[in-house]
Amino acid sequence: MSRRSLPSVDAVLSDESVAPVIGHWGLQVVKDAVRQLQQEARGSEVPDWATRTSGYASAIDDWITSSVGQGYRRVFNLTGTIIHTNLGRSTLSSEAMTAAIAAATRPVTLEYDLRTGRRGTREGIVTHRLKLLTSAEAATVVNNNAAAVMLVLNTLALDRSVPVSRGELIEIGGSFRIPDIMARSGSRLVEVGTTNRTHPSDYEEAIDSSTSLLLKVHPSNYHIEGFTTSVSEKELVRLGKAHDLPVCIDLGSGTLLDLERFGLPHEPTPREMIAAGVDLVTFSGDKLLGGVQAGIVVGRADLVARLDSNPMKRALRSDKITLAILDATLRAYEDESTVAKRIPLLATLMTPLEELDARATAVSEALAGRTDEALSISIETSQCQLGSGALPDRHVPSRAVAISGHGRAIEQLAAKLRRLPVPVVSRRQSGRLWLDMRCADPLDELITSLKTLAS
Repeated sequence: MSRRSLPSVDAVLSDESVAPVIGHWGLQVVKDAVRQLQQEARGSEVPDWATRTSGYASAIDDWITSSVGQGYRRVFNLTGTIIHTNLGRSTLSSEAMTAAIAAATRPVTLEYDLRTGRRGTREGIVTHRLKLLTSAEAATVVNNNAAAVMLVLNTLALDRSVPVSRGELIEIGGSFRIPDIMARSGSRLVEVGTTNRTHPSDYEEAIDSSTSLLLKVHPSNYHIEGFTTSVSEKELVRLGKAHDLPVCIDLGSGTLLDLERFGLPHEPTPREMIAAGVDLVTFSGDKLLGGVQAGIVVGRADLVARLDSNPMKRALRSDKITLAILDATLRAYEDESTVAKRIPLLATLMTPLEELDARATAVSEALAGRTDEALSISIETSQCQLGSGALPDRHVPSRAVAISGHGRAIEQLAAKLRRLPVPVVSRRQSGRLWLDMRCADPLDELITSLKTLAS
């Protein structure tokens, strides 16, 4: 195809059909996509869109999506994984977002003391709330839990050894592994025990003059059953005191509430760890806490002070929006009588099965006549998982709309659902497509989107 037969970049950009695409993606991204499409069209068979500017709109959108990603679109998470790492983990409350908008759109007292007119403390109110909620002496915040663990190790164990049970050398999402984080922190990993059994004596034998602290990693993203033994926090604290070594527990997901009140197995809380004598506890802000991505460290005041004085802390510190959201989230936890309604994750866990049945009925009716005739739709009992490494072997009862039929038809329907105005992300299980109802909220918007589905 010749250069002359193609419409100019300016002609395409000025076409009214391309205006919505520019509004969505931005001028420079669209301009680059037009140039790339024109380059691809030269010397090849003439595609339909190349003969008319109005045909560029969908081609531009398709090129950008396939080449640089979809951007950050809201979707319906009907996968049955509540805290879905690939879909943004925990959703935030309107209360938290109001705080974020206030922090983002106006100057705020991030590090300014209105009483003295001088520089103030960045994390003051957030760390105060964390101390109250966990009974810790002090707290500090960084940008995620991996950073929290790295900061602890780099501060307390640089060029020194840290014994860790082999059964706790976990790999978290994105192929990040505890041994790798430890190596980057400058500490030396000493593996103790075996994959399924570790005893206090294993730690005793590993402790020497180079040992700096004892680290226990909560294996939240997997579970071992059978012939197993692990060293409890209390036993590790006893060892730490006997050898004058601090003990750090990485809780990973972290929760400030006893999950048994939601019908889930007990998950250790930072408060329980502090009460057991643990010196430092690290956990995430956007998993079981139900807030923003953050790494939280609570524990002994002298140790936290050392973390805060490490130059690495500045490189890992949280910005004003993160701190504002975290502050609003923690404030909600201060009133246990209302927290379950104010934190979306907890509200999702508490949604009764009767409500999920009603959602399933509404979704089934919305899908009726809009799917391949060879597919059958039914409402089934389902099991959700919390996700993001939390309680991998435990499930939350739920309801789902299950769609059965030929494999190709199922795959085509899943793809159509992902192309809806507000995409619907489902899961494949046992040859069927499942739309889990526990995260099917807001239902009205979901139904409106499903009604645009073409059979």
